[in-house]
Amino acid sequence: MIDLNADLGEGFGRWTLTDDDALLSVVTSANVACGFHAGDPSVMRRVCALAAERGVRIGAQVSYRDLAGFGRRAMDVPAGELAAEVAYQIGALRVFAEAAGAEVAYVKPHGALYNRTVHDAGQARAVVAGVKLAGGALPVLGLPGSRLLAAAGEAGLTGVPEAFADRAYTPEGTLVPRGEAGSVVTDGDAVVRRALGFAVDGTVEAVDGSTVAVAARSLCVHGDTPGAARIAARVREALESAGVGVGAFA
Repeated sequence: MIDLNADLGEGFGRWTLTDDDALLSVVTSANVACGFHAGDPSVMRRVCALAAERGVRIGAQVSYRDLAGFGRRAMDVPAGELAAEVAYQIGALRVFAEAAGAEVAYVKPHGALYNRTVHDAGQARAVVAGVKLAGGALPVLGLPGSRLLAAAGEAGLTGVPEAFADRAYTPEGTLVPRGEAGSVVTDGDAVVRRALGFAVDGTVEAVDGSTVAVAARSLCVHGDTPGAARIAARVREALESAGVGVGAFA
């Protein structure tokens, strides 16, 4: 059994990036932008309503405060301030989730914050502190072996290891930075092949050709990848055809 998640609600005002309607027909968990890297109240409300209607679990995708950079620029935010901002984002999304008859079921950092918490224990602890400040023992999605998952465990939260079907991996098991060529895998066949590798074998081929072990409970297909909805549908079909159950972890 594996969860299939995607980043959703990545719009703002008249600007729309993700095909939320199509993706919510495929994924089992929705990482909803909470307004700091994308998303606004109307977008958040709509995505939560659609997710609740289709039985998709709602997760808060928290970010550095960086609308202009889509949350993908490195930032240095004091731990106390970051914890408060994480709690703020979770609280904002919770209003719309509960209004739709659902709940915020987990938390996942976005972009630069996600990557920072792989190695930075201080920022990882600040994210976890924000989750606890928001109330409830929410599971936290993160990269296997990351400081974030370690911090979640130390705080009594469930850390959920995640893999990325459409991102390139280093031999160390981390994601190739987006600024480097080939960091995003856009070929549908390759994404499907990698998804099956994660779910069936627990491995992925790194950029140097080596095989990296990746034990994941959730599998991500980015909502802003070209053709994301079509690729996600192919991934789910391939997983189920291979005998892998697809269901939410939360």
